[in-house]
Amino acid sequence: MIATRPLSPTYSVAAALMLSDFAEAAALGFKTVINFRPDDEAAGQLTSDEAKRAAIAAGLAYKHIPAQKHDLFTDAIVSETVGALEAMAGPVLAACASGQRAAILWAAASARSQSVTSVLESTQAAGFNFDVLRDDLEAQADRARWNQTDHFTTTEIASSTTATRLAAA
Repeated sequence: MIATRPLSPTYSVAAALMLSDFAEAAALGFKTVINFRPDDEAAGQLTSDEAKRAAIAAGLAYKHIPAQKHDLFTDAIVSETVGALEAMAGPVLAACASGQRAAILWAAASARSQSVTSVLESTQAAGFNFDVLRDDLEAQADRARWNQTDHFTTTEIASSTTATRLAAA
């Protein structure tokens, strides 16, 4: 039996899935499985191809986002998670070795659209204490500013520079 930990009404996490778990996930009402385990992370684990076949056979959508533990807050992994959560039908069951990585990635993706305090409350309610990740989650919340460019014209920059020089004189 799959031990799931709901983080929201549409997202739950679980430890590594076995072939028989996909039919059970479908019976529990999940519509999508996201697998965050890289292939060959551990001996004997399902490959992403095996997991995809099992998911499809059970009537589930499947997404593989291989996330190494040191990549959890990278823009590529978090953005891919955000995209999957936006595009795929829920409820979603996300899995990794223990469920923690899947929970961290939900938290990172969710911090981009809701308050970090709310995200931490949700993870705490599911039994994950991620307070130590607050700064990383705040960085995800501030992500919109990462790619912002200043839209000053050359004239505006020159005017600003001239004003600074005049004020200093």
